[in-house]
Amino acid sequence: MSVENTIEVGQVILERFGAVAQLTLSRPSALNAMTWEMYQQLEEYLTALADDTQVRVLVIRGDGDKALAAGTDISQFKGFTGQDGINYEIKIDRIINKLAAFPKPTIAAVHGYAIGGGMIIATACDLRYATLKARFGAPMSRTLGNCLSLENYQRLVKELGAMRTKELLYTARLVSAEEAISIGFLTAIFEEEEFFDNVLEIATKISKNAPLTVDATKEAIYRLNKNNGLINSEHEFDDIISKVYGSRDFAEGVAAYIEKRSPVWEGK
Repeated sequence: MSVENTIEVGQVILERFGAVAQLTLSRPSALNAMTWEMYQQLEEYLTALADDTQVRVLVIRGDGDKALAAGTDISQFKGFTGQDGINYEIKIDRIINKLAAFPKPTIAAVHGYAIGGGMIIATACDLRYATLKARFGAPMSRTLGNCLSLENYQRLVKELGAMRTKELLYTARLVSAEEAISIGFLTAIFEEEEFFDNVLEIATKISKNAPLTVDATKEAIYRLNKNNGLINSEHEFDDIISKVYGSRDFAEGVAAYIEKRSPVWEGK
């Protein structure tokens, strides 16, 4: 019997809470370690939700209270060749880039381990919340002896800095939630009992704000990161500025302020 037929496939579960979409990485018997099928489902959801006008915020969490994801299921690497490794990293880059470029705010809710691919998924999100049980790392030098793609090394360096990234990967140690927030990797730490409720409350609050303003902020920072913080032209953000100021939402915001009422945002 093949390896693929002996492991639990797992799934990615989509739930909706108003304008908030939540994707749950579900394979709790293996700390939500990602299978090929789960990666495919994640990619398909990211593609569909990016174009869903009803969605204003995306939350990614793990099933249960032990992990966001403990990387990729190791048994799937059996018999890998060098070319298989290249193909694998190309696929992971494609999925993680879709998450990083997702056109709406993304939140990683980390309850437990975010290891290897789990840490990369969290790193690609805009905001990261965790419990005190959260642990982050990519202990490849102690476990599999594999590596990341250059894009994912770059992603870690942007969030952690070059020296800390090297130290983390050289030593294969895990970072606690307390250390992660002290170095700016986490947005906040919440108590376990109400963790996911607190994350959903924040996501809901964001979803009620002017979507074009929120999306413009995300796009601006995405472009700055892509250009290593450089502004190449005073007009390179004109497309977004024009879209926002020319929108019905901006006209609504002005009218609501003058009329002393709450604005009703349409995202148009």
